[in-house]
Amino acid sequence: MRIRGRMYCDWDDPELDYITHEETADGGSMIEVKARRSSAGVTQLFIGVYSPDGVGVFEIAYDTRPETVTQALAWGVAQARRFVSMEATLQPHMRA
Repeated sequence: MRIRGRMYCDWDDPELDYITHEETADGGSMIEVKARRSSAGVTQLFIGVYSPDGVGVFEIAYDTRPETVTQALAWGVAQARRFVSMEATLQPHMRA
């Protein structure tokens, strides 16, 4: 279960269809990326990274992206993976 933050709640719109990518990274962090076309025809994107226990670590929403929905999803997945990788690199230093 994910504990989503305000960013997701503000982005979510049950009237719009979206495509989703979810994965569990090494270390148990969860990645969730959603892309959609708004009612105005604009590509929108949500990126969420959650700790292994479901707490939101990073959430960002884009009201507009220049890519197609599929391309935006792929871009968002790459960004989420970079964030998880960076977080994993920093964690040992943060515990010291």
